[in-house]
Amino acid sequence: YGVVAYAVVQRTRELGIRMALGARAGQLRAMVLSHYLRLTAVGLMLGLGLAWGASRALSHLLNGVQPTDPLTYGLVVAVLGAVAFLAALLPARRAANVPPAVVLRAD
Repeated sequence: YGVVAYAVVQRTRELGIRMALGARAGQLRAMVLSHYLRLTAVGLMLGLGLAWGASRALSHLLNGVQPTDPLTYGLVVAVLGAVAFLAALLPARRAANVPPAVVLRAD
């Protein structure tokens, strides 16, 4: 959340200019969300692949669980995806609600 919030604050001027040129708040939210959710999807896919390989290598340490249990992987991806969505949604909503005049006068 902190990294996304900081990155959105750094882009506040850009978002204010977009809003002053006619972008709606919903469009700005969608733009910010899509950017960070794409990064999340890449991270989840890389992590899923690494976890898959590591679980096969460490399968002798797992008792009663298959090394490639699809339910476990699915739940982890779903929970991390939901948390990332909420972590990106809050800063995106805040940035989309800033009046463009305030952002443009900030310099």
